[in-house]
Amino acid sequence: MNKPVSLTLLGESNKGVRIHDLIKAPANTPWAKERQQSWDADEPATVYYTPETTADGTPCSAVTVILRTKGCHWWWSSGCTFCGYFNDTRDDVTNENLHSQWQYAKQRFNDFEDHQMVKVYTSGSLFEDREIPVEFQETVLADCQRLGKELIVESRCEQMTEEKLAWATKINQNFAVAIGLEAYDDEVLRFHVNKGFTTKSWERAVVNMQKFNIRIKTYLMFKPPFMSEADALNHSVKWIEAVAEKSDEISVNPMNIQRGTIIDRLHRNNEYRPPWLWSLVEMIKRAHPSIHPDGGFNGDADQISRLIVHPTAGGKVRGAHNCGECDSHVVAAIERYAVSGDLREFGGLECQCQTIWATEISLEETLPTPLGISKSRRGNVLANLRSL
Repeated sequence: MNKPVSLTLLGESNKGVRIHDLIKAPANTPWAKERQQSWDADEPATVYYTPETTADGTPCSAVTVILRTKGCHWWWSSGCTFCGYFNDTRDDVTNENLHSQWQYAKQRFNDFEDHQMVKVYTSGSLFEDREIPVEFQETVLADCQRLGKELIVESRCEQMTEEKLAWATKINQNFAVAIGLEAYDDEVLRFHVNKGFTTKSWERAVVNMQKFNIRIKTYLMFKPPFMSEADALNHSVKWIEAVAEKSDEISVNPMNIQRGTIIDRLHRNNEYRPPWLWSLVEMIKRAHPSIHPDGGFNGDADQISRLIVHPTAGGKVRGAHNCGECDSHVVAAIERYAVSGDLREFGGLECQCQTIWATEISLEETLPTPLGISKSRRGNVLANLRSL
């Protein structure tokens, strides 16, 4: 009698192949593994500086250090639908490697002497002990405290325990934590983003951070997968309103297509389009009263929070874009608003593609099109239709 075959396993070997490994094929293919091992573990993924604003509203310069780490523990077991930060990781990064990367960044910018702020990103959570050795966490906190720099780190909600925050604030009393909430909507978090936590988790993290007077930066995602442009616009305004009172800063990240992700597959199959830049402008205009109830600017007494929008890959086909003619002007205005908080930054912006955008939004709000109707905004229309 033949041995029964288990239908719960995939593959022909004794050890079943996990569905997780199959649907994440780009990260598990030989070429992807070879590429990851090609990175220099003693150098960060990138280091650069940008204009910023300190906690008291003073314009400054900020150094961003993106470290090459083992990646996010949530990615190891599941992962968000849009996040491609695993492309910059190495599985074998050690504590010594991380210290070498940190030293590289400090030497390049001479201990950050001309910059008042330092942002340290790890393609995961700095305070996650499974990803980042505690000794290195302490080094980053202590160095920035000693150098007198405002520090911003990223973390998921589950690391924001009272125990962890008590430990961190004994070392550094001047840092902010940025949490990728993405959406203030449990259905979107579960089915669109696959975030792995709920809004209640974020609420608990906020309460704990407030106990230790830690500045809170909340990331929201504009137009996650399986969502139309109109829904993204309407939802994002509501999410900003919901988190404004509990966030010192709100950073809305317009979707950009990162390699090897679920949304990358959707985009390649002509089933998803990154946001219009016009949608971001409209979102800012609608959300501004939640940030400045009296119509003020950044730094004014009426300011509830700070709204930041930096379109990554803005103006490119895989980032938020318009028709190509007006993109650079609209991106520049959006980024100026992030610093000034002044709606007059958008004065005089106009383009013929704005009518196309407005028509799409109107149709999506009227017709039952949950995934939207947006098509390619670049290139010859007939050529794009023939390619379908």
